[in-house]
Amino acid sequence: MTEASAPKKSSPWADLSKSLAGTLVIAIFVVAFIVQAFQIPSESMENTLLIGDYLLVDKLHFGGDDFWDKLVPYRPVRRGDIVVFHYPVDPSVHFVKRVVGVPGDKIRLIDKKVFVNGVRLDEPYVRYLLSHNPYRDEFPKLDLGVMEGVTGEWWQEMQKLLVDNQLIVPQGNYFVMGDNRDDSLDSRYWGFVPRENIVGRPLLIYWSMRAPEPLPAHLTPSDKLKRFLYDMSHILQITRWNRTLRLVK
Repeated sequence: MTEASAPKKSSPWADLSKSLAGTLVIAIFVVAFIVQAFQIPSESMENTLLIGDYLLVDKLHFGGDDFWDKLVPYRPVRRGDIVVFHYPVDPSVHFVKRVVGVPGDKIRLIDKKVFVNGVRLDEPYVRYLLSHNPYRDEFPKLDLGVMEGVTGEWWQEMQKLLVDNQLIVPQGNYFVMGDNRDDSLDSRYWGFVPRENIVGRPLLIYWSMRAPEPLPAHLTPSDKLKRFLYDMSHILQITRWNRTLRLVK
């Protein structure tokens, strides 16, 4: 009778490879289905969200996927929600705005104030900085001709959706605006956000940094590696600690 062979010991490298593979699979799953990192690119949501805020976006909150809708509780998109979405004009770009109108709503602005279905919205988060603009602040106002920044397609579509000087939000779409109301490229200029374009809602500012100090004279703006190393060496100074790990509301 032959003696039973001793079990072979696995290689430390094999164990490490399996561990890394498992971690990678989990990371891909989380990024694909649960959360996504996002950086605020403009001033349009100030002071709610600032340039330099780094967000984790909750991709499950609003559902929208047949498989996940059966497993995870979700709720529909509501007025007042902040959403991250694929910009309808260029879906490769992500925008973040606040939902002002949901399907069926009638939208109108009077002297910068938003009225939905004839009722003025209470918007304590909104910021106003600039003087009155007849198109931006009395929306929808079409007797001014095509305005700068307004897409031609949207200008034509708006005219078909007006009732009593109010814009009707069609089914499956949302009207969004920035909290920095006077400086926001939003639905007033390019139209509605289709439901399928919505990625999720900002959940957490996991890090926030103020504008970095000007580059030292021996560095050039085009040198991204040196810029990165310079910022990392000043990480404590450029971090906005009062915003880091803050829930988005």
